[in-house]
Amino acid sequence: MPPGTIVESSPIGQQTISASRVVRRNSALDAYRGFVMLLMMAEVLQLAHVARAFPGNWFWGVLAYNQSHVEWAGCSLHDLIQPSFSFLVGAALPYSIASRLAKGTSFRNMLGHAIWRSLLLIALGIFLRSTHSTQTNFTFEDTLTQIGLGYPFLFLLGFRPPRWQWIALGVILTGYWAAWAIYPAPGPGFDYQAVGVPATWNHNFSGFAAHWNKNSNLGVAFDQWFLNLFPRTRPFLANAGGYLTLSFIPTLGTMILGLAAGRWMRAAEPRLPIQRFVIAGAIGLAVGTLLHVSGICPVVKRIWTPSWTLFSGGACFLLLAAFAWIIDGKGYRKWAFPLVVIGMNSIAAYCMAELSGKFIADSFRIHLGTGIFQIFGTAVEPLLMGIAVLATYWLILFWMYRRKIFLRI
Repeated sequence: MPPGTIVESSPIGQQTISASRVVRRNSALDAYRGFVMLLMMAEVLQLAHVARAFPGNWFWGVLAYNQSHVEWAGCSLHDLIQPSFSFLVGAALPYSIASRLAKGTSFRNMLGHAIWRSLLLIALGIFLRSTHSTQTNFTFEDTLTQIGLGYPFLFLLGFRPPRWQWIALGVILTGYWAAWAIYPAPGPGFDYQAVGVPATWNHNFSGFAAHWNKNSNLGVAFDQWFLNLFPRTRPFLANAGGYLTLSFIPTLGTMILGLAAGRWMRAAEPRLPIQRFVIAGAIGLAVGTLLHVSGICPVVKRIWTPSWTLFSGGACFLLLAAFAWIIDGKGYRKWAFPLVVIGMNSIAAYCMAELSGKFIADSFRIHLGTGIFQIFGTAVEPLLMGIAVLATYWLILFWMYRRKIFLRI
């Protein structure tokens, strides 16, 4: 065994790493994570609001489309935020495990930390969803709670051979698909409006794909039981956006794809597995699209269908390939520094975007007035205000970066 190699035995197997490879952070992962969080924080730019002021303008229309979630089937750039964040949790795990093993942390302690991290993510997600409620809003469909629900399983897979993760991915996606396919599809007389689907909704599928229609599926049936176990101001009927608690299961599939990417990167160091990323990305996009157009399983992010796991996972592989090739392959690093500042403090960035946007915008209006943001007219006032808020976010994160203040869970 080479010098500087650490072997960690655990009740579920053995993990072997090189201690000399655990010190340097992966800048491509940090930059990609920063890009994802920037997309999330950039919601303050209100591009959809600006686009409405310029009807028919293709430029603003494209920007607005890609800063909004598609209503049901399909994908926009904004729809890739949550899968990218989940994918990167998986990609970072091999580095995290290696770092902790190099420090002599036992498997038992790491497992305890993984469970604690899971609980904190779930609690933080519920807290952020409750900030405008009269009581605790027990909901489990947001990014943090979805990751938290699946993280302990991901951690355990991180200590198993790669074939285990592929078997787990196959079981998760086929089993989840089968459960939805077996659950009765809504009949022709189903009252969609009774479960919060507007009368103008025109995104329902027909035939076999109807198993994945909004608020008439296995996931909403589970939530109508599960979420009503918690105190609520009124009984839970359906989520307005169609989001579901059970989506954490295929989201775990997305994290497993990220785990594969992280393992490939560590195994290939100092080389880059760009070709493998591109092939995996192309396969994911192709299979997800094929499942969609065939009607076997539509690509729907809001309910995180198995085909969405594959489609969005393919996009994540391609995005990671691009960041790795530019930053590590070509050596162009300086441009990515603003993204790295965000990516190294992703939890802080997430909380900032959820909690402080209105406060910062109101502070600008109070102390600077609105005239400065109307210099190019009222149509782009939300955009200029959003730029100011976004710049404030980054300056706070840069201050934290310079002082080595990083929020960790």
